[in-house]
Amino acid sequence: MATTNTAITSGVRVSVSTQFRSDLSDPLNSRFFFNYRVSVENQNAFPVMLMHRDWYIFDSLNEVDFVSGEGVVGEQPIIESEKRFSYISGCELNSEIGQMKGFYTFKNLLTEELFQVHIPQFDLFYPPKLN
Repeated sequence: MATTNTAITSGVRVSVSTQFRSDLSDPLNSRFFFNYRVSVENQNAFPVMLMHRDWYIFDSLNEVDFVSGEGVVGEQPIIESEKRFSYISGCELNSEIGQMKGFYTFKNLLTEELFQVHIPQFDLFYPPKLN
């Protein structure tokens, strides 16, 4: 079951949907793999460039993990006004329950100003745990 969470910050809309991957998971050995699809829509009148990502990954059996780096999936995409960029990535947890949230740093390509865009928190649940 996929869920979608959306947030709009500074004219950039971020939507995230998740999916549990039973084919990549091994519950007997505490390995739970999830894909997440992120769609970023630039609702501003100017082009933006996604420069950096910062993620907080919550695994119910571990400390919070912080992941930071340039771009996403090896790219620093330029998103023109009223255009969208989407990508798929994944996360492995050691427990049946987790969450992710974070922010992107964008550059306004007209003014060169940097600004942060909120990535909405989303849940990562092993489906049998919901029953």
